[in-house]
Amino acid sequence: MSDIILKTMDLTKKYQNKAVVDGLNIEIKRGEIFGLLGPNGAGKSTTMNMICSIVKPTAGSIELLGKNPWKQKREVIHRIGYIPQDLAIHGKLKAWENVELFTSLYGIKGEELKRTVEESLEYVGLLEKKNEFAKNFSGGMKRRLNIACAIGHQPDLLIFDEPTVGIDPQSRNFILEKIKESNKKDTTVIYTSHYMEEVEAICTRIAIMDNGKIIACGTSKELKELVSNGEEDITLEEVFLTLTGKSLRDSIG
Repeated sequence: MSDIILKTMDLTKKYQNKAVVDGLNIEIKRGEIFGLLGPNGAGKSTTMNMICSIVKPTAGSIELLGKNPWKQKREVIHRIGYIPQDLAIHGKLKAWENVELFTSLYGIKGEELKRTVEESLEYVGLLEKKNEFAKNFSGGMKRRLNIACAIGHQPDLLIFDEPTVGIDPQSRNFILEKIKESNKKDTTVIYTSHYMEEVEAICTRIAIMDNGKIIACGTSKELKELVSNGEEDITLEEVFLTLTGKSLRDSIG
């Protein structure tokens, strides 16, 4: 079994001849929590959508779990869990109905589906709220339900696109702990965020993306050493500012 779970080769996406993602080359190893940092418009979400076979690349290629996600889409998509920035839940459905709806899309049925729904809700701390309508949930609870909907089929790769935007610190900490818990169970994670402290706390390796390109990649320590000039107390925020000329926090939208 290959140690590389995801590899992109000159991955490119253009809209009206403008490259939103421009010749992207990344390798993510099995078992990593891989952070992807970048300001708004850097190309992060487009990259995630191409990995998930939602958006077709203009050029280049993706190898995911040893397969081509466009030629072997059904095999690959069943092994990915995607938690988008925009909530993918239905407010008029109860919590358990939301999880059942999304989990059943992967062919899980009957008693296995019922058990999986319960386990997913328990995992995100919402089992006691399973009969409540999603529209009545707080922002943090909706985010947790969003995760429950993405994990029922036990994916090998979880992709989180800004999962903690607009929620309270307690819910944010809960989600981060669950990501680390999933990773300990051999789930590989791709994590995008505008919050440096989150990325530094959970990610084993971090890529900084700007204008559709990866401009630096490494551990938090390696990125700091890249621009530190001997300074010991440089922050990841300062690294980002030095490399991109932009403040990540200012780009939260």
